[in-house]
Amino acid sequence: MKNLKKIILVLFLIIISVFAILFGYTFFKGYSMYKKEINEVSIKDKFTEIQNMDHFTKIDDVPDIFINAIISVEDRRFYSHKGIDFFSIGRAVVTDLKTHDFTEGGSTITQQIAKNEYFTQSKNFYRKVAEIFVARDIEKEYSKEEILEIYYNTNFYGAGYYGIYDASMGYYEKEPNELSDYEATLLAGVPNAPSVYSPKVNLNLAEKRQDVVLKKMVDAGYLTETEMEAIQEEQITK
Repeated sequence: MKNLKKIILVLFLIIISVFAILFGYTFFKGYSMYKKEINEVSIKDKFTEIQNMDHFTKIDDVPDIFINAIISVEDRRFYSHKGIDFFSIGRAVVTDLKTHDFTEGGSTITQQIAKNEYFTQSKNFYRKVAEIFVARDIEKEYSKEEILEIYYNTNFYGAGYYGIYDASMGYYEKEPNELSDYEATLLAGVPNAPSVYSPKVNLNLAEKRQDVVLKKMVDAGYLTETEMEAIQEEQITK
C-alpha cells in the first residue's frame, strides 16, 4: 500500500513538472514572439499610421448603436477588463479541450487588434500568449474609445471594404453617422466572417448574423425586445 502511494505521488509530481515545463516554454516562446514584433514596429507607430489613414472615422462620427452592437457581440466586458478577459479565455479553453480544436478563441476586442495587426491568423498557444502581451500594452497606452476606433477602422467588411467608412459608403452610399439602426447593426456583425456575411454576397445570411447581434444587445441591456423587433421588421422590407 505504501509503495502504491509513493508511485501515485511520483506520477503526480511528474505530471506537475511536465505541465510546468510546457507552460514555461509556451510563455517564453510567446514572449519572444511579442518582443520581436514590437521591436520591429511599435504600437505607437502602428496606431499613428492607422489614425492617419484617409477616412479614419472617430467614435463621435459613428452611431452609438453601432458601438453597442460591436461590444455586445465581440466583447461584452470590454469596458471592465484591461485587455484580457480571463472568464472568456477559461470558457474558450474548456470548449477547445472538448472539441480537440481551436474552435473558440476567447479574444477581447483589444486582442483581436493585436492579432490582426501583428500576427498571422494561424491559431496556436504561442501566438495567443504574444497577443496577450500586445493587448496589455495597448490598454496601457490608449483609451477604450481609441481602441474601438482602431478596431472598426481596420476591420474587413467584405466586398473589398476595409474600415467602417468604406463599408458604409460601399454598401449604403452613406457616411457612417448616417447609418440607420438596421444598417449599423447589420454591419457590426459582418467582420465575424466577411466572405459569408457580406450583404452583397448573401443578405439572408447577413441578416441571420444580425439577429445574433441584436439578441446579444438585448442580453447586454443595450436594446429592449421591442426595439430589437422594430429593427428586425426592417429586414422584411429590404
